Amino acid sequence: MAKIQKYLILFFAVIILAVLGVVGFAYRMGTQLSAPANVAIGNLPSDLAGESVHIPSTSGSRLAAWVLPGEAKRGVVVLMHGVRASRRSMLDRARFLSTAGFSVVLFGFQAHDESPGEFISFGFLESRDAIAAVQFAHTRFPGEKIGVIGVSLGGAAALLAQPPLDVEAAILESVYPSIEEAIADRLQIRLGAPGAWLTPLFIAQLNLRRGIPSSELRPIERVKDLHAAKLFIVGEKDRHTTLAESRRLFEAATEPKALWVI
Repeated sequence: MAKIQKYLILFFAVIILAVLGVVGFAYRMGTQLSAPANVAIGNLPSDLAGESVHIPSTSGSRLAAWVLPGEAKRGVVVLMHGVRASRRSMLDRARFLSTAGFSVVLFGFQAHDESPGEFISFGFLESRDAIAAVQFAHTRFPGEKIGVIGVSLGGAAALLAQPPLDVEAAILESVYPSIEEAIADRLQIRLGAPGAWLTPLFIAQLNLRRGIPSSELRPIERVKDLHAAKLFIVGEKDRHTTLAESRRLFEAATEPKALWVI
């Protein structure tokens, strides 16, 4: 009997250690994923004509941005980068649009780029930055039509904005339908199919550590509120946001809309 008790104690000790190890791993990963991604950006590239500005946001940040004036009545496009990226990742789009005569606003989300912030919130605070950037575009270019291009986090922030963004058009690239699916997809990429089982541990951290309910990170429930013309650009073999997930997001959107599968 004593030998059985010894094995039982050892068995439960191993189970407890394994659970603590998994929780500790999830905690460290959650810290890394939400840690600020600030980087020094430097000056606007010499081939682009514009200026550096700062845009105040209700996220609590002052968004570092570049403004590139274009032709009058051509329209303005606000560029919104992806997670852990910066406005520099949008420079190719900015050059393309600027050459076509559009005015362009590029900015860094809070806790990204040179914009201060305590942590990345996967669209919760960043949606306030999206509103601030669009409002800035309206103020800086009165009477112009406004459009946005949002990549991943940028697209999610555009859709999560409340009230909906005051824009005429939106291009949404590789936007996750819900934070649960976004986390599960990334865990499966790194850890295989069983990785998705850890999703609840990461979701719990959003609420307990950051005060963000996962219900506030569901673009699929907000996309219907954006009545601007929408183009969804998705990757057929994208594993971070699967084609099936992208189709569901597209189906939930109101007209006018179009889907471009690459």
